[in-house]
Amino acid sequence: MTDLTTLPLFVLLPVCFLGGLFIGYGYFRALRETAKILVNGGEPLRAIALTLGRISLLATGFFMAVLFGGLALLAAFAGVLCAKWIMLRRMGDIQT
Repeated sequence: MTDLTTLPLFVLLPVCFLGGLFIGYGYFRALRETAKILVNGGEPLRAIALTLGRISLLATGFFMAVLFGGLALLAAFAGVLCAKWIMLRRMGDIQT
């Protein structure tokens, strides 16, 4: 079996960045759904479940990135920030 920590950086960093994009998209999508539920007076248990789910998704993703080192963690964080930018950009396009 291959040890993933032996992967070269030019392979590991883009994988962590794409993982951060995926995690960030899921996090901010769940945040948007949670806000929609709270504003519309929906089910509070669903909002709590979404909140716990998105926090655990983010924590698990960052923990996995930490196992690969500091640069991998920074790449994953950059992916999350890019996902935030994409989601905010999309929301700006929808509102105008």
